Amino acid sequence: QVQLVESGGGLVQAGGSLRLSCAASTSISRLNFMGWFRRSPRNQREFVAQARDTGAPEYSDSVKGRFTVTRDNAKNTVYLQMDSLKAEDTADYYCAAARASVYEYWGQGTQVTVSS
Repeated sequence: QVQLVESGGGLVQAGGSLRLSCAASTSISRLNFMGWFRRSPRNQREFVAQARDTGAPEYSDSVKGRFTVTRDNAKNTVYLQMDSLKAEDTADYYCAAARASVYEYWGQGTQVTVSS
């Protein structure tokens, strides 16, 4: 069982930045995918970004060029740097992990509010 704890959410003005962190209870070097998803009151859960153990990170079109996902295997932590935030980025953000290709572990989420 892998436990994930997100932090770093909060209130920020449009155009600002936030960095989310996700700390895992186990070594993430054994986890193939570490990803971020979000859910807003109007939308279903939406993929945001993911970092593989090897290979280039992947992003949704809505955040590409503004968000950066990185994983620090030494700290068992994955980060989501969010720049140029927009009001439509307001959502609860969730960290997730996959041993293979399916996300099976989820954090409790952290709230991000972007004021316009």
